[in-house]
Amino acid sequence: MTVPMSDKLAIDKSVLNPKKSGWEDRSVERVVASGRDSLLERSRRLVEAAYEILDQGLEELTIRSVLRETGLSRRVFYERFSGKDDLMLAVLEYTLGMAAQHYREQIGHLANPLERIRVIVKLLVLGREALDSVPGKVEGRRGAAMSREHLRLAESSPDELQLALEPLLSLLSDELAEGMIKGSIRQDDSRRMARLIYNLVSTTVHTELLASEALRSDRERLADDIWVFCRGAIAA
Repeated sequence: MTVPMSDKLAIDKSVLNPKKSGWEDRSVERVVASGRDSLLERSRRLVEAAYEILDQGLEELTIRSVLRETGLSRRVFYERFSGKDDLMLAVLEYTLGMAAQHYREQIGHLANPLERIRVIVKLLVLGREALDSVPGKVEGRRGAAMSREHLRLAESSPDELQLALEPLLSLLSDELAEGMIKGSIRQDDSRRMARLIYNLVSTTVHTELLASEALRSDRERLADDIWVFCRGAIAA
C-alpha cells in the first residue's frame, strides 16, 4: 500500500523531532539565561544609581535623575519597575542584602551565637555598614532618606517590604535558632523573635536619624543600651 505524502511528512517529522530533545532544551536554556543576565544587568544599574543618588537626599531621587545617571531610557525603566516605590523597595532589598552579607563576614569567627547576635544588633544600630557599602564612609543624607522611605513603605507596601527585609531577618533567625540548639537562647519561634529584634532596632534607628542633631543620642552608647535590652529578652 502506498503511504500518502502527508503521512510521509508526519513520519519524517516524528523521527527528526522526538518528544524529548536535549539539544533544543539546552539551546532554549542558553537563550533564556543570556536574556536574563542582560535584563538583570540593567536592573542593577538602575538600583545602584538610585542608591547613590539618595546620598544627596530623598528629594533628589526621581525617575528622571536615575535615567540621567544610567543613560537608560524610560521604556527600559518601566520594563523593570512599576514606578518609584517599586524602585525604592529594590534599593532597600539591595542595601539590606549588602548589610546581611557584611554582617555574616563580621561574625564568622565568633563561636557563641549570643555574641554573634550582639554584633549584628550593634552594627544595625550604628547603621553605617547597613547603609553604605564602604565602611568608614560618611552616610551623608542617605540614612535619613532610607528611614523615611522604610516607614512610608511599611504602610503602603507592607508585604513587599517584608520581602526586602528577608536577608536580615533570615540572618537573625538563623543565629537565634542556633543559639536555641546550643542553649544560650531561650526556646521560642526564631522567626518571630528575629522580627521583634529588628523592629525594635529599626524603629529606634529611624527615630535617631530623623531627629534634630541636638536630640540625637551617642550611637555607640545607644547600641550598647539596646543590646542589654535585647539580651535580657532572648538569653536562656
